Amino acid sequence: MFLAWREIRQSKLRFALVTAVLLLVSYLVFFLSGLASGLAGLNREAVDKWQADGIYLTDESDKSLTQSMMEVDLADDVVADETAVLAQTNLIADNGDAKSGVALFGIRPDEFIMPEPTEGDEFSDEFEVIASDSLKEEGFSVGDELDLSGSEVTLTITGFTDDARFNAAPVLYMNLEDFEKVRPGAAAMAQQEGSAENPDGQPAETDQGLPGETVEQPEMVNAIVVKGSQPDEVPDDLEYLESETFIENLPGYTEQNLTLTFMIYFLFAISAAVVAIFLYVLTVQKISMFGVMKAQGISSAYLSRSVIAQTFILAVIGVLIGFGLTVLTGQFLPAAVPVSFDYGMMAIYGAVLIAVAILGALVSVWTIVKIDPLEAISG
Repeated sequence: MFLAWREIRQSKLRFALVTAVLLLVSYLVFFLSGLASGLAGLNREAVDKWQADGIYLTDESDKSLTQSMMEVDLADDVVADETAVLAQTNLIADNGDAKSGVALFGIRPDEFIMPEPTEGDEFSDEFEVIASDSLKEEGFSVGDELDLSGSEVTLTITGFTDDARFNAAPVLYMNLEDFEKVRPGAAAMAQQEGSAENPDGQPAETDQGLPGETVEQPEMVNAIVVKGSQPDEVPDDLEYLESETFIENLPGYTEQNLTLTFMIYFLFAISAAVVAIFLYVLTVQKISMFGVMKAQGISSAYLSRSVIAQTFILAVIGVLIGFGLTVLTGQFLPAAVPVSFDYGMMAIYGAVLIAVAILGALVSVWTIVKIDPLEAISG
């Protein structure tokens, strides 16, 4: 360690270049890990907020919430410690000053997926909603009236809740009974039912009931969310997914995470290659010096430990500075940038960067071991 540190002090510029490379690579790795964590959170925040163990979808939905549609009475056939029904659709909400794509959740207020407001109140009257607090950054506030695309209904924001984004869209929570009137196509269905009468004003016969008979449409939901252990038996026409499996099948979630993860892994490989090249060039330049040292009785093991110690010192300095710059950068990023730093994962990535840097130094170690003192001195 003494020899390693002394050489670093004597050749500051050379080793500063190696440190700078490691700093930049670690900075990029840490930032990408924060971006991966932030983007993942955009997709799964609302699901994590449920703290549920699993979810039931129809077996024909291909594990997609939007493609799943079932009668709400099926929840009675599900055995679990707690159950909650969920209806979901995507709409554009407009408060007159700002527009935003939102995920509208129809829920029952007495079930466990009902969110706790962090500002304002819970919904109580017709067409009231609790909104994701991320909408505040877009210009929405408590009391706003929202016009919805594909619906003539106007919603009113009564409160905001945190951690409420689904598939990167802010969530609006509303009563399931009201949701049925907001769901796209509800107005057309009502109009169709109202026009089902003869020209003389008498109700027409339909295949849904006798003339004049009111046929209630069954209340439909997209999923049944449950708390409790995995069931032994799944009701017919339904499929049970654990929460993590459901999240992994969200559109684009897995592909996005794999892309960013592979980028990080490639940076590890690039880091090892760059460090190996730098240290190999430095080692080749000092072959004659290493030959003299070997002729004086200094072992290859001692010289190898010196190179590894140098690499360890440079890697630690570069990674620590990169970590500090990443955290500092995070303080100045706008809220629109979805970055969320997981310090535990960043520590793991930092340790991996140090390890791959040492791995790259093994090329120089092999070069030192093969040095012949006589050839090095005579050359």
